[in-house]
Amino acid sequence: MKAPSFLRSTAVRDGIGLGVAVGAAGLAFGTAAVTAGLSPAQAVFLSLFTFTGASQFALVGVVAGGGSLVAGVLGALLLGARNTLYGLRLADVLGWRGVRRAVAAHGVIDETAAMTLPHTDRTAAREAFTATYVVLGAFWTATTLVGSLATDRVADVSAFGLDAVGPAVFLGLLWPRLRDGGARVRVIALLGAGVALATTPLLPPGVPVLLAAAAALVGLLGPGAEPVSRPDRVSVEEGRP
Repeated sequence: MKAPSFLRSTAVRDGIGLGVAVGAAGLAFGTAAVTAGLSPAQAVFLSLFTFTGASQFALVGVVAGGGSLVAGVLGALLLGARNTLYGLRLADVLGWRGVRRAVAAHGVIDETAAMTLPHTDRTAAREAFTATYVVLGAFWTATTLVGSLATDRVADVSAFGLDAVGPAVFLGLLWPRLRDGGARVRVIALLGAGVALATTPLLPPGVPVLLAAAAALVGLLGPGAEPVSRPDRVSVEEGRP
């Protein structure tokens, strides 16, 4: 039996694989949210409409620690600010306009950006973004519901190690670039990691991530800096909604 035609694309297969793997971590968020005092419906609402795992965990972490809802929301917004930077780049890569662009904005997160940006062909970039967004969104929301409903039956969700899924996936995505990117890429990676580790104990959630992103300025300064690659241009007709 032949595989469906859309599965013949490497970009689609990779997006589906990542979506399933990372989506499983929604179990951890569902249990964490209910433990912090949210209802299963509220947990699912956050996963469905907020759809950015780090910000969601930041919110429930503040609430669980006794902080106010306002402080939790502000921390979540600050941590999610990095998605704006992704969006500026992805808007050019994907080339969507109108309703499609508005819908895609909801799916601009770490995982969709990581899967989309390596593709210089616009068709492959769109396939990677769509597959990752749809599959990850569906799995993340579904597993949030399962985790929130199963909280009373699971004594210690951390024993499953689901909190390690996200970092492990991103290490797998970043390793080829660190290995083949040369000295400049390694310097940026080490500098960013150092800034994040040094400031995490001192600053509110979200701030260390934004400060670490400043390490990317190394790639724009000094000799040897390379211009940012851009996807192949397509016709005006393809860019229209």
